Amino acid sequence: MEKRRVVITGLGTVNPIGNSAADSWQAAKEGKCGIGPITAFDTTNFKVKLAGEVKDFDPTTVIDKREVKKMARFTQFALYAADEAIKDSGLDLAAEDAASIGVIVSSGIGGLPTIEAEHSRGMERGFEKVSPYFVPMSIANMAAGQIAIRYGLKGMCSCPVTACAGGTNAVGDAFHRIRDGYEQMMVCGGAESTISELGIGGFTSMKALSTATDPDRASIPFDADRSGFVMGEGRGILVLEELGHAQARGAKIYAEVVGYGANCDAYHFTAPAPGGAGAAACMALTLADAGVAPDQVDYINAHGTSTHMNDSCETAAIHTAFGEWAEKLCVSSTKSMTGHLLGGAGGVEAVFTALALHDDFVPATIHPQNPDPECDLDYVPNTGRQQILRYAMSNSLGFGGHNACLLMKKWEG
Repeated sequence: MEKRRVVITGLGTVNPIGNSAADSWQAAKEGKCGIGPITAFDTTNFKVKLAGEVKDFDPTTVIDKREVKKMARFTQFALYAADEAIKDSGLDLAAEDAASIGVIVSSGIGGLPTIEAEHSRGMERGFEKVSPYFVPMSIANMAAGQIAIRYGLKGMCSCPVTACAGGTNAVGDAFHRIRDGYEQMMVCGGAESTISELGIGGFTSMKALSTATDPDRASIPFDADRSGFVMGEGRGILVLEELGHAQARGAKIYAEVVGYGANCDAYHFTAPAPGGAGAAACMALTLADAGVAPDQVDYINAHGTSTHMNDSCETAAIHTAFGEWAEKLCVSSTKSMTGHLLGGAGGVEAVFTALALHDDFVPATIHPQNPDPECDLDYVPNTGRQQILRYAMSNSLGFGGHNACLLMKKWEG
């Protein structure tokens, strides 16, 4: 069967550097940092003081006030960004076959703050007094479900839960669904909101988070002084569409999705495989899926978490997958600006990767100071770069050994 071509026609995001795709991308181009002191709870007795929080977010501009009370924050982010992406795509949903449009939206943890709040309520008042909306608010698939319900989308509706790889799995799975003829269009991406006492406490306990107090020295991927990731929150949503359908309705096209790879290290539940072997194999799978040679790729939006193990292993993996061409690649981590959005990371970074191709612009890895000999690629330090791009890759590597990579191509009409 002939594989259909798939393009990106709509983008939406809420994240620590902006509450729309346009504002976020402008901030990313300018190298703005969205990390600051945690305001979601009192950190007096916490070692971790910083996070990448979404700012000035008002869900009632998109969601009815009564419905907002029935949704966890990650679902509010999802609907907000989906509304932007669908409007951006120019789709007239009333004129489309609802069964031909699906939703695949990831969340790594779901409504963790809701779980915490309702547990406290149960301890105080009895567990049969918790909110009747507790379960549907907190389950991870509800962001996907609520998007489908709001817009009447009756194609496949799913939620990959693959930790930090989830958002990229969602976009990649959606790409394959369209490419292989199951749906004409997909709304896809990832959402997360876990800046809470239990979320921060849990990651602090496993020594995964940076305890830096200077926002400029907290999320510092590939820097020798990196000491852990900074928790972020938000959502990235893309509308993917079969090329012929998009062209027939005169849609604007940001980029073409051409390859997707997913595999598992099968090595350790938190640590990457030595030398980034699984990540290297995943990048190779992605190139093979697209039929693209390593030396055709110009930019990688790296997973780049600012942990010692991830950054060194991902660097080694890029060397393995791209060989001598690795030295000529631009590699940057937008997590240096947003922090790590866990299951939402792949969605936001897919938005940034598509816009990088569209604008021929590589966003920077901000705030590097001390080079690490183990991290020896061109990480586009401090200042973004105007550069002609042909193909760009986005990497996501998650706990459990989950790896997922997307490859996009510049749209030239």
